[in-house]
Amino acid sequence: MLHHSILETLPEGLRGDALSGLQPLRFEQGKILFRAGDPCQGLPLVLNGSVKVQMTGLSGNSIVLYRMGADDICTLSIGCLMTGGSFRAEAVVEDEAQLFMVPRGLFDRLMDQSADFRLGIMESYGRRLNDLMLLVEEVAFRRMDERLLHWLEARAGQGAITITHQELAVELGTAREVVSRLLKELERKGRLRLARGKIEFTGSFAG
Repeated sequence: MLHHSILETLPEGLRGDALSGLQPLRFEQGKILFRAGDPCQGLPLVLNGSVKVQMTGLSGNSIVLYRMGADDICTLSIGCLMTGGSFRAEAVVEDEAQLFMVPRGLFDRLMDQSADFRLGIMESYGRRLNDLMLLVEEVAFRRMDERLLHWLEARAGQGAITITHQELAVELGTAREVVSRLLKELERKGRLRLARGKIEFTGSFAG
């Protein structure tokens, strides 16, 4: 049976009412759940799969703000529901996903009637806000070559990564040309090998 831990915080009767009005929705890879400027219709609760939330600037460059996997809650949706504003980023399904979509009216009712639910929502919001502050710090104060190396070092044990230069640029919030130039310099130094849509690490990468 599909479930989400935030719903377990509700009193039994209220949880039963909530679940009776929720049906799991399945979304294929590549489906856009919401775009920048869209009004928030409800709170997505991820049951399985993977969804990434990313922002695109005026330059056309994008950056991944965060990802949602099983049992995660969409932080941007929480903010939009509480303020009545619209989204400033987009959410894209990376791996086929199932979600509960808690409509605005039900969300307001659960926040009003359950202190434990309200606390769980705010704790989730706080944890993600802390992650976003760390991302801002990294983007603002760390050189791109250092950020790229840090990203690669965290994955060097895999032997190879299937990712395009454009996808990696989105991960880091920069232009594809910048990523390509830095990767080619690392390849020239013998620390990795580049193939189409793939980065292969050499034994000297960690050195």
